[in-house]
Amino acid sequence: MTSQLDAATALLSRHPLIDGHNDLPWSLREAHGPDAYLADLATSDGSTHTDLPRLAQGRVGAQFWSVFVPVSLAGEAAVATTLEQVDFVRDMISRYPGELELALTAADVERIFAAGKVASLMGAEGGHSIASSLGVLRTLYAMGVRYMTLTHNANTGWADSATDEPDCGGLSDFGRQVVSEMNRLGMLVDLSHVSPATMRAALDTVRAPVIFSHSSALALCDHPRNVPDEILAALPANNGVCMVNFVPRFVSQECRDWDRELEDDMKRRGLDPHDRATWVEARQEWVQDHPSPRATLAQVADHIEHVREAAGVDHVGIGSDFDGTDQLPDGLADVTCFPALFAELLNRGWSEADCARLAGGNVLRVMRDTEAAAS
Repeated sequence: MTSQLDAATALLSRHPLIDGHNDLPWSLREAHGPDAYLADLATSDGSTHTDLPRLAQGRVGAQFWSVFVPVSLAGEAAVATTLEQVDFVRDMISRYPGELELALTAADVERIFAAGKVASLMGAEGGHSIASSLGVLRTLYAMGVRYMTLTHNANTGWADSATDEPDCGGLSDFGRQVVSEMNRLGMLVDLSHVSPATMRAALDTVRAPVIFSHSSALALCDHPRNVPDEILAALPANNGVCMVNFVPRFVSQECRDWDRELEDDMKRRGLDPHDRATWVEARQEWVQDHPSPRATLAQVADHIEHVREAAGVDHVGIGSDFDGTDQLPDGLADVTCFPALFAELLNRGWSEADCARLAGGNVLRVMRDTEAAAS
């Protein structure tokens, strides 16, 4: 494994690793408030999964920073907080010009990677961030946001979430307008978190490739956040990409079953399992009497291989969800561990060319196609 780890590290030095989803901005906001200057990314204090030294050690070439805000915020509050998070990320990038640089295009990613810095992109997580306003959507794009997840854990009124009760049957007429406007702008349509009906409606609406910025395979773990094989099989016709997630309850069926028991217990107590803060607190209590199973790096590799089998090697990527979860698989503790995942794939017989596609080549293609489809 050591020789393969060296080979994987060298590979990621030649080909940009583009991680589809990292929640560090919200994690830092919870710890320090909305001012980026209060957080020091130049040192590793162990309180997050991500900082500058560890990004370098993990050979991260480009990062989609999530400008997530919780679904408990709606309307003007959701919009204002999303704008604050965009400001936070832009400020974070500007404070470390030797290590980070804002990227808006595929060409930017390649140029910044060649300069030895982390190309920093932004993705909005949840359509509630635009408060049903195409003007807000356009403003987010103008400020540098390059994808939007159509929902988070709750319906938006115009798009159905994977973890909510069906509302509009996928996408409403306005939801289709949102998707079409994203294509017109050149913003990636992100189908993580949405229901299968929303996935199908979006695929029927788009004129550019879609992404799943941080999702895994439903066939291997039956969490509703994962992607069914029928949708994966549709990705080649769309030319899109599914970026595999590391969250244990999306990766391991044993972790999923344990998590479902926790959710059932929360519902019996009148708690909302989709509220992140409530879930974290309930989990801390639950685990004391119900030891949690562990997911593994090998299981993440299994999901990557399943997406490859179902969709093809040109339609798989990486979307870690670091700093968006309090649990991670053994072997994937933080952003330093990306080379270990690629070493596992090399051990399984993956070629360097296919690893390069997985790492970032596929996402760069989707970005270029989306930019070309903009009008």
